[in-house]
Amino acid sequence: MAGTRFSVTFDGRAHQLQPSGGQIILPTQGSKIHHDPGCTHLTDPQNLDRHPDRDGLTWRRLLDADDPASWAHSAGLRNRRGRPLTGVCSCALRPVAADHADALPYWPLDQALDAFDVERHREALEAADRRAEEIRRAFPLESWPTLPLERYALGVHKTRQDLPPTYCHALEYGSGELGSITGGSAKKHLIYCRDGGRWWHDSGYPDAPAAWSAVRSGIVEAVTAAREGRVRDIDDIVAVRAANTLIAKTLRIYAPDAIVPVYADSYTRHYLSMLTTDVPARMRPFARKEYLRLLVGQHPRLKDWPPHLVYRFLAWWAPPRVAPRVFAMGLDANADLELDCLTEGYAAVGFDELGDLHDFADKEEFTRAVRSRVTTGNTAHAHDVWRLLEMRPGDRIVGHLSADRIIAVGRVTGDGYAWRPARRERRHTVTVEWDTSFQVTFDRPVPGWGADRIAEVKPAAWTKLKQLRAEEPSSPTAGEAGAGAGLDAEGVADAPVPQPLDPEPLPLDPELQRLDDALTRRGQAILYGPPGTGKTYQALRYAVQRIGGQSDDLPGLSPGAEPESAEYHATVKALQDAGRLTLVTFHPSYGYEDFVEGLRPVKGQAGLALDVRPGVFRQVCDRAAEDPDHTYLVVVDEFNRGNVPKVLGELITLLEKDKRGLPVTLPLSEQQFAVPRNVLLLGTMNTADRSIRMLDSAVRRRFAFVELLPDSRPLYGFNVDVLDLGVFLEALNGRIRRLLDREKQLGHAFLMPGGEPVSTAAEFAAIVRDEIVPLLQEYAYDDYGLLTAFLGEAVVDPVNHCLRDLDDESFVYALHSELRAGTDAEPA
Repeated sequence: MAGTRFSVTFDGRAHQLQPSGGQIILPTQGSKIHHDPGCTHLTDPQNLDRHPDRDGLTWRRLLDADDPASWAHSAGLRNRRGRPLTGVCSCALRPVAADHADALPYWPLDQALDAFDVERHREALEAADRRAEEIRRAFPLESWPTLPLERYALGVHKTRQDLPPTYCHALEYGSGELGSITGGSAKKHLIYCRDGGRWWHDSGYPDAPAAWSAVRSGIVEAVTAAREGRVRDIDDIVAVRAANTLIAKTLRIYAPDAIVPVYADSYTRHYLSMLTTDVPARMRPFARKEYLRLLVGQHPRLKDWPPHLVYRFLAWWAPPRVAPRVFAMGLDANADLELDCLTEGYAAVGFDELGDLHDFADKEEFTRAVRSRVTTGNTAHAHDVWRLLEMRPGDRIVGHLSADRIIAVGRVTGDGYAWRPARRERRHTVTVEWDTSFQVTFDRPVPGWGADRIAEVKPAAWTKLKQLRAEEPSSPTAGEAGAGAGLDAEGVADAPVPQPLDPEPLPLDPELQRLDDALTRRGQAILYGPPGTGKTYQALRYAVQRIGGQSDDLPGLSPGAEPESAEYHATVKALQDAGRLTLVTFHPSYGYEDFVEGLRPVKGQAGLALDVRPGVFRQVCDRAAEDPDHTYLVVVDEFNRGNVPKVLGELITLLEKDKRGLPVTLPLSEQQFAVPRNVLLLGTMNTADRSIRMLDSAVRRRFAFVELLPDSRPLYGFNVDVLDLGVFLEALNGRIRRLLDREKQLGHAFLMPGGEPVSTAAEFAAIVRDEIVPLLQEYAYDDYGLLTAFLGEAVVDPVNHCLRDLDDESFVYALHSELRAGTDAEPA
C-alpha cells in the first residue's frame, strides 16, 4: 500500500485515511470501494478488478455525493455484479482513537481543496447573504445608537405580543443560514427579559437601562472596529467581552469581510491549529479571529474566496471532533401526523401547553414553566422537551411508533428545534433527515421509550438496531451500511440500494463523552463523587464502549453490551486479556515498586537474589509503545487510598500531555522509560471524606476531575408500592444537602442493584436498613436526632436510638409519608 496514512475527521469521529496509491480496488460483491488488496472483507482477493484513482480523492467525492449510487455509476465504480459501490471500506477510512489520529499528519489542505466542490455551496452562500441583508434592513446599523431594548432582547414577547421579532431572536433562532450560536443560556446576549417582565443583566449595572446603554454602545463600537480593520480591538470593549459568539455573528451581518464566520472561540483555535503551527502565544478571542482572517488572505488558493465560503470549506475539511448524540423519539401513531413527520422531515412531541421553547430565556425559566403549566401526565417527561433545544446538526434520532417498533432513523439538520403552531397537536418539533429503511422490531420494549418521550439511546439498543437492520432481507447488509463505519462484514447486494444512514459510530452518552473529552485533553482523569454514584461502574462502561469500540481486531467484543450482561463481562475480560484494560486498586501498602518498578526476590544459583521487575503501569506502557494503533486504559480504583505521590514517582511529570513520549532514566533499572500518548489513566475517588483536598497539589494539577453526582432521573416513574424511587432519593438528598453538605449525598446506585431500579418492598427496605442507614449514622456521628431529621420519627426512634420495628410494607409507607415521595411529585 502506497502513501502516508493521514488523520481525517468525518461524521464527528477521528479516522485514519489509507491513501489508494492511485488505484481503487473493486470487490466481487458488496458495495464498498477498497484501498487495500489484502483487506479481509474482500471475498476473492486473488482476482481483483481495479479502477484508476489518479488524484487519490475518489473516497471523498463518494462520501460527498448527494446520490452515491448515481455518482458511482457515472464514475464506473461497480462490483462484478454491476452494482454501484456506495460506501468506503474501513481499509481506506477506519475509525481510530483520538490520540492515534493526533499522532498522524492531517489530510493535506491542497488535496482537500482539489476535492472541495465550490458549486455545491453556492446556493447556501446566496441564502446566507440574503438572510444577512434581511437582518440589516430590519435593524439598520445607523439605527443602533438609539435602538430600544424591546427591539433587541429575548423574552420581550412575554409582555409585548405586538412587537416584531427581536434582534437576539433573529440571531439565535432565525438565521441558521449564517451559522448557529444556539445552546447554553440567554446570558450570552448580555441582557434579556425573564418571567414577569424582570430583566437579567450584569450585576455591575444599576438597572436595565444602564446595562442596555453600555451593551448597545459596545456592539456599535465592535462593528465600527471591524469595519476599520481593527478586529483585535474588540477584545478591549468591556461591555461585550462576555458575548463573543453574539459579536462574531453580528460581524457576519454588518462587517462580512472582517472575519471568517467562525463564532465559537474553541472552533477558531481549532481551525488555526489546522492551518499553521505558528500561532502567537496568549492571543485573545478576536485577535485569534483576526489572525485566522489574515492567514486565509495570504493563502494563494483561499485569498479570493468570500469568508463564508472559507468557513464552509474549513467545516467540511477539518471539522472539530464532536461525537453525535442519539435520541429516541416516539412518532405519533396517528396516520396523517406520522406522514407529516416522515415526509416533511421532522420529529415531534407534545406538552404543547409549554409553548415555544424559544420564549424561555434559560432552562431555569423553562423548569418553572413545567411546574406551573403541566398539570396532566408525568411531568418528568415534560422536562425532557428541553432536550430539543440541545440537539445539534448531526445528532441522530431513532423514530419509533412504540417502545419496540422503529420505523426510521434520521439526522438532525438545519436549526434543529422548531415550534410549529399550525399543527393541531405535538407542536414541539426538531428538523430531521429521515432514512425509512430502518424499520425493525425489537423482541421486547426498550425501557424509557414511549409516546412524548425523548430518551438517550443506550449503546445496547443502538447496536441491536444495527444488527436487526442488517438481518432484514430488504435492507442493506452490515457491510453496506455506510462509509467509514468500520463494520466487519462486506455483505452482498442483489439490487441497487440508496446510500443508507449509517448507525455507526457507537455514541457515548453525555457522561461518558465528558469523561472521554477529559481523558483526550489531559491523558488522565479522576472520577469523583459521593458514594453510590457509580464511579467504578462508569469507568468500566467507558472501557467497554470506548476501548472496546476501538478494538475491532479483537474477536468476540460487544462494545454496546448492557452492563452486567454476559457479553459485557466477556468484553471486559477480553480487553484485560489483551492488555488494553488494566484494573488496579490503590491501598496504604501499594507502592512505587508495584506500579512503576521495584526489587523482587528471585531464585538464583546462590539462593535468593533481588532483581528489578517492572510494575503494572510500566508493563502497560511497554505494550502500548509497541502497539500505537490502539488505546490502553489503566483504571485505578480508590485512587486516594494510596500514597499517590510515592506511588507515581516520575509519572507525576511524565503523565502530562506535553511530556508524553519524553524518556527519563529510571533510578533502579537505569533504563529509559516514557509514557506513550495512547495510554490513559483513570482513577475513581469517593468525596464523602473530602479526599480531593487531601491529594497532593502536584497530583491535582495533572489530572482532570470529572464529578459524578446523584442522578434521580433513572429512578423516576419506578415505584415500590406508593413510593416513587426518584422522588424519594431527591427528597432525601435535599435534606442531606441542607443539614450536612453536597459531598455526603447518596448515589442512585444504592437503589439500582444490578443496574435496574429496585422493585419490591422487601428489597427496598433491606437496602435502606442495611446500606443507607449505616452510612447516615456515620455521617451523623450516631446523633439520632439528626438521623431522625433525615428519615422522620415514623422510621427512627430518637429516644431509644434505633429504627422502629416496622414490617417492610409499613417501612415503605412511612418513608413515603415522611418524604412525600408520591407518584404525583416531580423532579427538582
